[in-house]
Amino acid sequence: MTKEELAVVLEKHEKWLNDEDGGVRAALRGVDLSGADLSGACLNGADLNGADLGFADLSGASLDGAELRGAYLSGAGLSGVTLKGAGLCGVDLSGADLRGADLSGTDLRWANLTDASLRGADLSGTDLTDASLRGADLSGADLRWANLTDASLRGIKVNEHTKF
Repeated sequence: MTKEELAVVLEKHEKWLNDEDGGVRAALRGVDLSGADLSGACLNGADLNGADLGFADLSGASLDGAELRGAYLSGAGLSGVTLKGAGLCGVDLSGADLRGADLSGTDLRWANLTDASLRGADLSGTDLTDASLRGADLSGADLRWANLTDASLRGIKVNEHTKF
């Protein structure tokens, strides 16, 4: 997808969010957006299932309620992103930068968060069943009410500000 085509999709999605004429929900299922600059984009409710967002810049973006099941976000820049209530089941976030991200109430079952930076992230109420958090930095993260059943926690980094 070209930058121009992506700009059109984002424009129509914004209209859809505002219930304006010509608005269409962003349907980016399975699309290759690797390395794309989506910083600050509003993709609330977008369909990004199976999309390739590897090494994309999504810092400060809003993806509340977005569907990202099976998406590839390895190495993506997601600092300060909001993903409240997003569907992230089976997503690959290995090595992603999620510092200060709001992931509260998200579905991260079977997600790969190996070596991800989650410093100061809000993971409260998140379902992390069977997720891999091996080597993840959870310093200062909020994991209260998170479901960590059968999650792989080997080598995680925590500090006195991490909340369980």
